[in-house]
Amino acid sequence: MRGQVLAIVLVIACGVATFVMARSTIDSLHRTQTVFYSTYRFADIFATVKRAPMSVSRRLASLPGVSDIEPRVISSAKMSVAGFDEPISGYFVSVPDTREPSLNRLYLRRGRMVEPFRNDEIILSDGFAEAHGLDPGSTVEAIINGRKRILNVVGIALSPEFVYQMHPGALFPDFERTAVVWMGQQALSVALDMDGAFNNAALKLSPGAGENRVIDYVDEVLDEYGAQGAIPRADQVSHNYLTEEFRQLDQMATVMPAIFLGVAAFLLHVVMSRLISTQREVIAVLKAFGYSNLEVGAHYLSLVMVLVAGGSILGLGVGVWMGHGLGDLYMQYYRFPDLVYVLRPRVVIFAIGISALAATTGTILAVRSAVVLPPAEAMRPEPPMLFRASLLERMGFQDRFSQPVRMVIRHLERRPLRAGLTVAGISSACAVVMMGFFFSDAIDFMIDVQLRWGQREDIIVVFSEPTSENVTSSIRGIEGVEQVELTRFLDVELQHEHRVFRTNIQGMPRDVTLKRLFTEELEPLGVASGGLMLTEYTMNRLGVQVGDSVTVNVKEHARPVWRMPVTAHVKQYVGQLAYMDWNALHHRLGEQGAATAAYVTVSPGSVEAVYSVLQDAPRVSALILRERSINDFYESTGENWLFFSFVITVFAGIIAFGVIYNSARIALSERSRELASLRILGLTRGEISFILLAELAVLAVAAIPIGFLLGRAICAMTVRAFQMEMFQIPLVISRQTYAYAALIVLVSAFLSAIGLRYRLYRLNLIEVLKTRE
Repeated sequence: MRGQVLAIVLVIACGVATFVMARSTIDSLHRTQTVFYSTYRFADIFATVKRAPMSVSRRLASLPGVSDIEPRVISSAKMSVAGFDEPISGYFVSVPDTREPSLNRLYLRRGRMVEPFRNDEIILSDGFAEAHGLDPGSTVEAIINGRKRILNVVGIALSPEFVYQMHPGALFPDFERTAVVWMGQQALSVALDMDGAFNNAALKLSPGAGENRVIDYVDEVLDEYGAQGAIPRADQVSHNYLTEEFRQLDQMATVMPAIFLGVAAFLLHVVMSRLISTQREVIAVLKAFGYSNLEVGAHYLSLVMVLVAGGSILGLGVGVWMGHGLGDLYMQYYRFPDLVYVLRPRVVIFAIGISALAATTGTILAVRSAVVLPPAEAMRPEPPMLFRASLLERMGFQDRFSQPVRMVIRHLERRPLRAGLTVAGISSACAVVMMGFFFSDAIDFMIDVQLRWGQREDIIVVFSEPTSENVTSSIRGIEGVEQVELTRFLDVELQHEHRVFRTNIQGMPRDVTLKRLFTEELEPLGVASGGLMLTEYTMNRLGVQVGDSVTVNVKEHARPVWRMPVTAHVKQYVGQLAYMDWNALHHRLGEQGAATAAYVTVSPGSVEAVYSVLQDAPRVSALILRERSINDFYESTGENWLFFSFVITVFAGIIAFGVIYNSARIALSERSRELASLRILGLTRGEISFILLAELAVLAVAAIPIGFLLGRAICAMTVRAFQMEMFQIPLVISRQTYAYAALIVLVSAFLSAIGLRYRLYRLNLIEVLKTRE
C-alpha cells in the first residue's frame, strides 16, 4: 500500500502547495506595498499645472483636508548611457535641496542624497541602474530643456511613486529605456526655466478628509495656472497599474487554487471511498471482536488524518518555497525595497481544512457503508453478481468479441457507479491539466490579436507634445520608412450617471491601416464618423450600451466637457482606450490635425537605421518597437502567468497519475480473487492482465472527452473571473492543449498499467485464494 499512500499524499500536497503559494504571494505583496507606502509617505493627491508660483503651494497647504504638500518640478528628458545606443526616456523629479522630501520619500538602495544646490548630481531609479550596471560614481548624459548635461550618479533609490515604472505609451515596464531621475530642486528648476515655480504638487490628506472635495479645492486654486486636473492616488500611473496587477493576481491566487484544491479534494474523496471499501472484511472482523462503529470509524479517520497531515506538511513546505520564488519573480518588476513574506494562519488552516474535509467525507461514507452490515455478512465474500448478458451481447454482438472482452464489458456494465466515479476522477484530472495549458494558449492568442493583427506598425513614435501634421513628411523622408499614420491621444474621464472611468481617447483617421479595431467576432471595424467606440470592459464599467451617451471630461487642453454617444463596441484584449474619428476629435478640440504619436512601418532590415534617426529627433519622447513590446510582455506579465501555468500543469500531471494509479491498484485489490480464480481455471497471465488493463484503458479513454468538456467549463469560469482593466483573457483552447491533456492521462494510465501488470505477474494464487477461507 506504500505506493497508494504516496500517491494520496502527493495529491494532498499538490492542492495545499498551490493554494499556499498563490495566497501567500499576494498577501506578501499587499503587505510589502502597505509598509512601503506608509513608511515613505506616499501622497494621496497629485496635481499638475503648467507653471505656478511657489507661493501658491502655501495656499494649497492651507486648504481644508490637506495635511502636507510637496511642490515639485517634473519634466521628461532624453538620456543616454555609454554603451547603450537606444534612446532613453528620463522622468526628472525635483527633491528639496536642504531636506528630504516630506512626501514620496526615497529609499536609498545605495549611495547618498544629492548635496544642496549641486546642479550635476542625480539619484537614479534602481531598475534602470540595475539594467545598465550603474552605481554611485557613474555618469549619464541628459538633454534638459535643449541643453546637454553630464550628470553624476550619487545614489540609487526607490520611491512609492514609481513602484511600477512604465515607458510612455508602453503597456509594460521597460527598465532599459525608462529612467526615473531625482535632482535638486534649484538645479532642475533653473535648467527648466522654472526658478521660483512648480509644475506638480503632491498632497497628503488629513485623516477623514474627503478626497473628491479636496481635489475640487485644488483644481479651483490651480485653475488660473494651467491646471490639468488633480488626480487621486487611485489614478496615479504606478499605483493604478499596481492595483490592477494585484487585482489580477488576487483573482488568480483565488480562482485557480480554489479550482485546483476543489478538484484535488474531489479526487481524494473518490480514492479514499474506494480504498476503504476494499477493506470491508477487515472492518467486519474488527466489529466481530467487539469494536464499536465509532471506534472503527475513528481508526480509519486517524489513518486519513495521518495522510492529510503528511500531505499538508509536504504541501506547506513546497508552497512556502514556491511562494518565495514567485514573490522574487514579481519583485523584478515591482520595485519594492524588500519582499515582506507573509503566511497567514488562516491560509494554512483553510488549505489543510478543505483537504481534511474531503478526505474525511470520503472516509465516513465508505466506513458507514461497511459497518452497517452485520459482521457475519460482511465477512462473507460479496455474493457474485447475477449473470446477465451485456447490452452488446443482447444486441447480438457476442460472437464478435472474445471471452475476455465480454468479461470486461459485463464488469463495466454491472458496476456503473464505480466505473462512473473512476471516469469522474480521471476526467477531473484531465480538466486541471487543460487549465494549466490554457493560459499559454490565451496569452499567445491575445498577443496575436492585439499586437500582431491589430497593430501592424514596426515603430510607434511618441511626441513630447501635440505636433503638426507636417511631421508626417519629416518622418516619411527618413530612408527606410514606408508608411506613416498619425494618431491623437487625449486624456479624458468618461462618466455615465455615477460611474466614472479615466482613460484616453485615441483619434484615428478613417482610412487608418496600421491600427485595426475589431468587432466581437474579430472582424475589422471601421472608425465611426461620430461618437465614441468603447471596449466591452469600459462599457461595463460605465454601465452603457451602444446608443447611450456619456459625458467626456477632457483633462488637458482647455478641459472642455462633451456629451457624446457610444456608437460601437470594440473587441480589445490589452489596454482599455476609447476611439473616435480623427477629424471629429480635432474639430471638438479646435485643433488643426495635431498628433501625439505616429505609427511607422519600415522596409525589411531598416528598423535599426530608422530607429537611430528618430531617437535624435527633437520632439520625439519615446520610440516603441512592436516586437520589443511583445518580448516585454512575455518577460513580465506573461512570465508570471506562465509560471502559474507551469506549476499547475506539473501538479495536475502528478494528480492525474496519482488518481489513475490509485484507481488501478484498488481495482486490482477488488478483483484479485476473481483474477486468481480465472488463472486456476486456465486463463493465462496475459488474458487476466488484459481483463484488468482493458477495463482501465476503457475508463481512461472514456474520461478524456468528458475531461475536455469539464476543462473547457473550468477555463470559461476562469476567464469570467479574470476580467481586468489591463487584460481581457480570451477563451481560446488550442488543439495542442487538448492533445497534451489527453497525452498526460494516457501516459499516466500506461505507467499505472505497467505497475499493475508487474503485480499481476507476481500474484500468489494460493495466498489470494486462501484469504477468504
